Amino acid sequence: MPETLFPTALDAAALERGAALAPSFNGDGLIAAILQHAQTDEVLMLGWMNAEALRRTLDSGEVWFFSRARQELWHKGDTSGQIQQVVEIRVDCDQDAVLVKVLPQGDGGVCHVGFRSCFYRIWEEGQLAERP
Repeated sequence: MPETLFPTALDAAALERGAALAPSFNGDGLIAAILQHAQTDEVLMLGWMNAEALRRTLDSGEVWFFSRARQELWHKGDTSGQIQQVVEIRVDCDQDAVLVKVLPQGDGGVCHVGFRSCFYRIWEEGQLAERP
């Protein structure tokens, strides 16, 4: 349960301005996690973390996620070698999303399809086109 790994903010002021990390997990016990390249500011991917994945990310300095499809924790890059080394973690104003600035390891990518970023397609002229 999220509340066993992280405190609950007592009020809006504590949530929005306090020093305690008190993530607001959604009804499924998840929080959105955006990965951003620490040197280029490129948005690399969006994933989901449960309390355990967030705690492991904080403790290990490497990114962990919760797979909604497989219903299990996964260490980003464990099989691909694309470990994501944490440089900085930010939370948004109401602590329901995290921004994780990373240095990609391995081949420097993050996407399982083989692109540097999961955002490799652009909407143009009524369809999606690959633009790495």
